[in-house]
Amino acid sequence: MAAHTTMDEVLKALDAVDFPAGKDDLLTAAQGANARDEVIKALQGIPAEQYGNRQDVAHSVRLDPDSDLHRTPGQKGEQARQGGKPGLSQHLRDAPKPLVDEELEQ
Repeated sequence: MAAHTTMDEVLKALDAVDFPAGKDDLLTAAQGANARDEVIKALQGIPAEQYGNRQDVAHSVRLDPDSDLHRTPGQKGEQARQGGKPGLSQHLRDAPKPLVDEELEQ
């Protein structure tokens, strides 16, 4: 389930984090920054991985779909093209159709 927060809010809660950091480190930092419950919920929903930087976190956090209304289509496309770390949530980008699916459609 997506949290009702913004990416700016999530990343602001992680200002004190020294990367690389694990999920528990991110949650501890957000709690220490007195982040809202929605931010904590968003971070609880990410995979238990090592995150190398804030961008890795940004690509894994699920947000309310309306939270990026202030972003331009170009900014949304850039975020989708960048993708994320392998094995992390890929909800922000379209995956190419597997060759098997293409063959079955013929």
